[in-house]
Amino acid sequence: MAVVAQAGNGATQPQRATLDAKRAILDKVDCFIFDCDGVIWRGDSVIDGVPETLDMLREMGKQLVFVTNNSTKSRAGYLNKFTGLGLQVKAEEIYSSSYAAAAYLESINFPHDKKVYVVGEVGIQEELDLKGINHIGGPADAGKKVELTPGMFLEHDHDVAAVVVGFDRNINYYKIQMATLCIRENPGCMFIATNLDAVTHLTDAQEWAGNGSMVGAIRGSTKREPTVVGKPAEFMLANIADKFNLKREQICMVGDRLDTDVLFGKNGGLTTMLVLSGVTTEEQLLSPENSIHPDAYMDSLAALLEVKQPVAAHARQPLSSWQQSEWRPSLPCSWLHPLSQPRAAP
Repeated sequence: MAVVAQAGNGATQPQRATLDAKRAILDKVDCFIFDCDGVIWRGDSVIDGVPETLDMLREMGKQLVFVTNNSTKSRAGYLNKFTGLGLQVKAEEIYSSSYAAAAYLESINFPHDKKVYVVGEVGIQEELDLKGINHIGGPADAGKKVELTPGMFLEHDHDVAAVVVGFDRNINYYKIQMATLCIRENPGCMFIATNLDAVTHLTDAQEWAGNGSMVGAIRGSTKREPTVVGKPAEFMLANIADKFNLKREQICMVGDRLDTDVLFGKNGGLTTMLVLSGVTTEEQLLSPENSIHPDAYMDSLAALLEVKQPVAAHARQPLSSWQQSEWRPSLPCSWLHPLSQPRAAP
């Protein structure tokens, strides 16, 4: 259900979601997948109206799933963040790219006698531990330096069969070289990226260089393309759909990025909704150079609360005798359709 209009050149152009469009999406969708950074929070601050919107959707019986490409935390770590921000979320509703990396390795039966070299933070390691997958690197290599003295030779572990690259605030030359050696010299060693995001929201004051910069360094040194397990890769969506026993047409992806969130949804056959509370601006969305169009867009997630607003008195129309006796609401929530309660004839 695309909410678009024909532009002057014949191409479709996204439009803001109208009240009717919001109702139609809520009527159609059983599950909402939310990106976190720029949709639920910015840095360490909850975006205005988000708690109320989530409560409304839960009251309607919607399944909520929270996904993030940020791999610095495990699902347990993100649960602590949600709780600390005053958001009531269940652990099983959280899906991080750190978990996606571990789930991917499990899905391909990663050998128990092999290791993963981690360029990233503790979130990846915690998820690998839960899957029983051996790993080295990560924060333990944060302070290591390479002294390029004459004849310097860096030994690497020949049992490493996969290198996982996630966001790493302590990236250094040692980690890049170790990852490069494992990928280039260990036969069959896999190169896995949690995501390719160009920027991320570490604080609510500005954007910061994202995991794409870390992956780019190793992609450049190995001349290899990584297997991406986070958005917009298919693996993450397939895993979520299987976990919650959902069909693609039942799901709406809500995000703030065109090239990850919206593309993730469109590639997977989902309804897509863009919010302008994060990375993407309205100017970028409507630019002739942009070819990724969501089904609807809004200023923020809180714009969905409009469906809960009562209809103005002058907009109400008396019900006919047939409506009073035969009409039934199409949704379980009476406030979603203002005419869902029969009224006495005037």
